[in-house]
Amino acid sequence: MQQIEISKTEAGQRLDKFLHKYMPLAPSSFFYKMLRKKNITLNGKKAEGKEKLIERDILSLYLSDETIERFQEKESRLWEYEKAYKELKGIQVIYEDEHLVIMNKPAGILSQKAAMEDVSLNEWLNGYLLQKKETGQEPGGYKPSVCNRLDRNTPGLVIGAKTLAGSQEVSSLLLERRIGKFYRMFARGHIEKEDTLEGYLVKDETANKVFLVKKESSEVLEGKKVSCIKTRYYPIRRYSDRTLTEAELITGKSHQIRIHMADIGHPLLGDYKYGDRGWNERYKKQYGISSQLLYACRLEFPRLEGTLKSVSERVFEAPLPAEFQKLME
Repeated sequence: MQQIEISKTEAGQRLDKFLHKYMPLAPSSFFYKMLRKKNITLNGKKAEGKEKLIERDILSLYLSDETIERFQEKESRLWEYEKAYKELKGIQVIYEDEHLVIMNKPAGILSQKAAMEDVSLNEWLNGYLLQKKETGQEPGGYKPSVCNRLDRNTPGLVIGAKTLAGSQEVSSLLLERRIGKFYRMFARGHIEKEDTLEGYLVKDETANKVFLVKKESSEVLEGKKVSCIKTRYYPIRRYSDRTLTEAELITGKSHQIRIHMADIGHPLLGDYKYGDRGWNERYKKQYGISSQLLYACRLEFPRLEGTLKSVSERVFEAPLPAEFQKLME
């Protein structure tokens, strides 16, 4: 028999989902049978599995240790988190509280895994919290994770959630587009004024590339996945052949800024997928720039109460990347 007291990080999820995480090798039929026979109870009472868990709930498992162990994961993932924390270099923690960690991700690091063998910021976050002894990573417990993603070669601010409540709140804010997400870039040519760009993004899955169309009803969209995109941008400082530019993602889709800026004749410096290869090559030869000069420079939170009150109306900024510093001197 085992008793589990629900912690703050585990609260907010359904009982049946918690059980599936605690014993991931067990079938759903097993849990429903154990709940029906009161071999699994919540706060000493019969439960259906749909109940939402709250902090300090007591879950009692009237099962043998052998049965529980048989249904639990056989290999711990702790080594993976520890490995990521040791191997991934240059990640900075910009802000941290009981629910959130805001990190500055360097270029070259994935936000989340693309393949099983990958090591990403997500694993680094868990390794970081493990070395602080802030998470036990017990079976069934909430696994801290990143809430917004950046391309591998785009550095900047990424929000990580330490608790389920924090993850749910940030996800809701991102879905409602209430967190301001700002980027800076070097774009080709001279940008003279602020503007807002709109269009429809169509993804070519085989080439991992997107293209832009102006009308959703266009024949080219038939049978393809389409996303409406909107970007606001404005110049910060003009140089001989480029403009330091800031953009706000009003929507947030993969490659959105890069494709929008290329479409208006101001592709990003270092962008070989959508940009000007000849221009890029000149800068690569002189400055060693081999990927797009774009970074997630700022996050602006709205007025908030409750779980995320500590970040209410706060603004977080990423340090200026070295490549930008070099071209601004």
